[in-house]
Amino acid sequence: MLCVNTAFTSFVPTNSTCVLSSKSRTQISCTLPGTVAEPKSTATAEPLLLNAVRGIDVDRPPVWLMRQAGRYMKSYQTICEKYPSFRERSENVDLVVEISLQPWHVFKPDGVILFSDILTPLSGMNIPFDIVKGKGPVIFDPIHTAAQVDEVREFIPEDSVPYVGEALTILRKEVDNKAAVLGFVGAPFTLASYVVEGGSSKNFSKIKRLAFSESKILHSLLQKFTKSMARYIQYQADNGAQAVQIFDSWATELSPVDFEEFSLPYLKQIIDTVKKSHPKLPLILYASGSGGLLERLALTGVDVVSLDWTVDMADGRRRLGPNIAVQGNVDPGVLFGSKEFITDRINDTVRKAGRGKHILNLGHGIKVGTPEENVAHFFEVAKSIRY
Repeated sequence: MLCVNTAFTSFVPTNSTCVLSSKSRTQISCTLPGTVAEPKSTATAEPLLLNAVRGIDVDRPPVWLMRQAGRYMKSYQTICEKYPSFRERSENVDLVVEISLQPWHVFKPDGVILFSDILTPLSGMNIPFDIVKGKGPVIFDPIHTAAQVDEVREFIPEDSVPYVGEALTILRKEVDNKAAVLGFVGAPFTLASYVVEGGSSKNFSKIKRLAFSESKILHSLLQKFTKSMARYIQYQADNGAQAVQIFDSWATELSPVDFEEFSLPYLKQIIDTVKKSHPKLPLILYASGSGGLLERLALTGVDVVSLDWTVDMADGRRRLGPNIAVQGNVDPGVLFGSKEFITDRINDTVRKAGRGKHILNLGHGIKVGTPEENVAHFFEVAKSIRY
């Protein structure tokens, strides 16, 4: 049974949010609109998100949102006006920490994810790039030949992105175990897609031409990304990340048979490597549009599969089996709806996910232009749910 705060609104001001105590169904705490109640101190306890992933009994699903720090927030827009370069915002320790904490200060999510980009490691691998406003990622010298792959260096995060480690360390101290600090990396095939295509793509013809006509070159590039991303995850964990999400955004452009050649074995390598050094680190895998690949995603060995909104949550649960936790999967577009509609979709998702081993999230990142008050409502409802 899911219990939400709507039954208690007559006892308090109508513009307040009331949350049932997890210890007593008769206790109520209230907060003003636009903010979410401060989590109780859990200095010695593990964050709720980690407990849920590990199958420990929890009283509600933990909640965070992909791209929860970003362009929909007025506070982020203010920073963008002062620092218009995305790379400056994502490669400066103070700015990374400030932006990462913006949603934490307002919404108190159960996961605080590092503000960064999956392409951040590229410069350290001798692949020059930029992220241009209005255009997105730009790879200055797209890779198409074996000679170019030979020029790609092994990524050493301590040397190339020390600001990431510093930011994660600060975030752990700031969040103080009241939420899980999350890191993330790009998956090998997705990174290769960017550097071969020269940026974003609609038809992925260049990466597929390389895969299907000169696969040896692509496999060599994928192996370099695999070794580097495994090391990057270890680095993030060593500096404070309590869970790490792997984004394989473009793997679903592959057919199942090609996924098994160009993505699955490299994901497995990363996960096997990390689990040897960090066996308790939860690893989350997200691939947009992955409905046709769910069973194969489970073969990677990840702890959590993040579902996009095109997969029915109950169906996803059934297909993945009981041993893998799930994340998601409310349609980001729902946040443009009424508060009643948002509430209904949250409850539907949690009901279908069932009790435990579920992280409530969107099925993709928050969209630009999403009303900030609707994001606040999402968190208020999510955190008032009780199993």
